[in-house]
Amino acid sequence: MQSDESIRQERYKPIIPAPRKWPVVQLSKNSKQFIEEVIDDTFDRIKEVKSTREELIEELETTLYREKLRVKRNPWKVDPPDDSEFWAGLRSELASITGNPDDPAVDEKLDELLKTIISRYANEILSKFKPSSYRFARSFVKTGFTRLLNATHVKGWSALWSKKYTLNDQLHIVGETEHIRTLAQKGTIVLLPTHFSNLDSILIGWVIHSLGLPPFIYGAGLNLFNIGIIAYFMNSLGAYKVDRRKKNLIYIETLKTYSNVALQKGVHSLFFPGGTRARSGHIEKKLKRGLLGSVIDAQRINYEKFPEENRKIFVVPVTINYHFTLEAPALINDYLKMMGQERFYVENDEYATSYKILKFLVKFFTKGSSISVSIGKGMDVLGNYVDDDGHSYDKNGQRIYTREYFMHDKKIERDDQRDAEYTKILSEKVVKEFHKINRVFSSHLAAFTAFKILQKKHPKLDLYNLLRLPDEDQVIPYEEFKKEFIFYLNYLKELNEKDEVGFASHMNQDVDKVIKHGVDNVGMYHAKRPLIFTKSGDITSENLNTLFYYHNRMMGYGLEDLK
Repeated sequence: MQSDESIRQERYKPIIPAPRKWPVVQLSKNSKQFIEEVIDDTFDRIKEVKSTREELIEELETTLYREKLRVKRNPWKVDPPDDSEFWAGLRSELASITGNPDDPAVDEKLDELLKTIISRYANEILSKFKPSSYRFARSFVKTGFTRLLNATHVKGWSALWSKKYTLNDQLHIVGETEHIRTLAQKGTIVLLPTHFSNLDSILIGWVIHSLGLPPFIYGAGLNLFNIGIIAYFMNSLGAYKVDRRKKNLIYIETLKTYSNVALQKGVHSLFFPGGTRARSGHIEKKLKRGLLGSVIDAQRINYEKFPEENRKIFVVPVTINYHFTLEAPALINDYLKMMGQERFYVENDEYATSYKILKFLVKFFTKGSSISVSIGKGMDVLGNYVDDDGHSYDKNGQRIYTREYFMHDKKIERDDQRDAEYTKILSEKVVKEFHKINRVFSSHLAAFTAFKILQKKHPKLDLYNLLRLPDEDQVIPYEEFKKEFIFYLNYLKELNEKDEVGFASHMNQDVDKVIKHGVDNVGMYHAKRPLIFTKSGDITSENLNTLFYYHNRMMGYGLEDLK
C-alpha cells in the first residue's frame, strides 16, 4: 500500500480530457430518453410482481396512503410545492377508477396511473449534471479550502493567497489508485465507500477528480438538498436524489432501475452500500442489497444485449477515515436510542445549516487533522479480484469468465433467485474488503483502548450503565492505558503483516507520540471530548457516548475478544 507521503506528490492527468466525452455528460444530454427508459423498465418490473388487477390496486393504494402520511407528517423544504395537491389528485383518480370496475378501460387507466407515479419519482431522482457547474464547484472547493488551509497554518492575512499548503496535505488518497484509473478505461466503475458523514459525498467527489477520473453519478439523501451550500455541490457533482422517507415498492424499483440503466450506459457510479451513515461508528457489516442487486442485473443485461462485447462492471470498495465525525454525537445517540429504547434519552445534536457546515470546515483546517481515503482492488460483480485488463480470477488464481455465471443452456438468462445469491456473495466480499483496506488511526485505537479498559474495570455493568459512569471512575492511569494500547497495537501489526488491515503513517512513531496524537485528534471538534489528558497526565473522557462511537471503528478485527 502506498504511503501518505508518496501519494501527496502524485498528479493525475484526466483519463478523458474532453468533458463532452464524459459518460455522465452523455447521459445528461440524453436525459429525456434516459428517463423514458427508466420509466418503461420500472413499469415492466412492477407489472411482473403485481400481475393481477387486484395486486396492482393494492400497491397503488398502499403507495398513495404512505405518500399522504409523508406529506402530512414529515414534509421537507426541498419537496415540490404541489406535493400535497399532486398526491391528493391521484387518490381521487384511483377512487374513481376502482369505483367503476366494469369500465373496459380500467386496466389501461390503472397502468397510466402507475406510470404517472413512476414518472414523478424518476424525474425527482434525476441528476442535473452540468459541466460548467462542475468546473466551478471543483475550482471553488480547491481554491476555498486551500486558502482556508493556508490561513490556519501560515501567519498573517497574506496567507490566504499562499500556496504553501494544498488539499493533498490534508487528504491522503492511498491504495489501488493506478489500478482504478486503468479499469475506468476498460469498463464501468462502481465505487462503494463506507459512510460516516454527510460530507462524504463532497469528499469522494473531490477524490474522483483528484484521480483524474470523469465525474460519477451517485445517490445522495434528498434531505441534504435542504441545505443551500450542500445542495449546490450535490447538483454540480452529479448527485441523484434518494428519498429515504419513501419505502413503497414503486419508489424503490424506480431508484434501482435508475441505477441499473445508468450502469448499462457505461456511466460510472457511486453509492454508499450501507444505505445511510453508520450511526454506531462501526465499519458497515451488512449492506443494503437493493442497489447492489442493480449492479448484478446491469451486468447480466450488458452480457445479454452486447454478446460480442465484454462490457464489464467493476466494483471498487473504498474506506474513509476521519479522526472525528461532525455528526458523531447525534449519530451515536440515534443508535443508542434505537438499541436501548426507553433506557436511553437522546438529545439532537444534528447540524442542518450551511453556517454549521462552514464552521465545521474552519475547525477541521484549524486543527490540522487529516482524512484518509483508501481505494481497494477492483472486483467483478461476483466479488472476484480483477487484473488491470479486467480479467477475473478466483481465490486460487485461476482465470474465470463472469459471463458464464449468467448462462443457462449456453444462453444468458434472467434468474432472480440466482442473482439474489450473487448479490449476497458480493455483499459479503465487499464487507470483508472494507475491513482489509481500512487504515488504523491513532484516534480510533486510543478510543478503543480506553473504552475496553473501562469495560474490564466494570464487568457487571451493561453498556447503558457503563455510559453513565461518574467522572471519577472514568480516569485511567497513563501507564495502564499505555500497556493496553501496546497490546492492541501489536495485535493489529500482526494483522497488518498479513494484509488484513492498513496502517496510517502516523502509527509508525514512538508509542507515546502515537498515543498523544490519538488523544489529541479523536473527536477534536466536539464540545465535550471523547478523550483528554488530565493535569496529572492520565487519561479520561468528557463524553462516554462519543468515546463508544469512535471505539466502534476498531470492531471486527477480533480485538474485542482478546483478554
